[in-house]
Amino acid sequence: MVLFFGCFGMASEIFFVAFTHAIHGEGIYNEPVWSLTGKTYVWMFPIYALIPLIAGPLFQKVGSLHVILRLLIYTALIFTVEFSTGLLLDQLTGKCPWEYTTGWHIMGYIRLDFTPAWMFFSFVVEYLYKLIDRRFA
Repeated sequence: MVLFFGCFGMASEIFFVAFTHAIHGEGIYNEPVWSLTGKTYVWMFPIYALIPLIAGPLFQKVGSLHVILRLLIYTALIFTVEFSTGLLLDQLTGKCPWEYTTGWHIMGYIRLDFTPAWMFFSFVVEYLYKLIDRRFA
């Protein structure tokens, strides 16, 4: 499951970046907008690979709560992990790879305006985790 969620998270991020830039009418890497060029960082693999290790037990604890409350809890956890890993990478390497400079960001490590996207991502991850867990249990 660690391998799956590491790859799934990185692929999701590549799609999100490509479509976000297209919606805003800006390409990246001097590519035209319609190329839908996306990106992620190798650092993200171990971060996304944490999903089944952290979220698995959490899914069991909050599974009976209303879906909106669960998604808010998951998003708060994502922001916590994103902020702490961004800060750690900044201290270890001298730079946070994702370093947000636009939107409602906190110290460049998290963007609060990405809350709906993280809630959607959490919904999909919860579904996939339960599906995979049932199939291999």
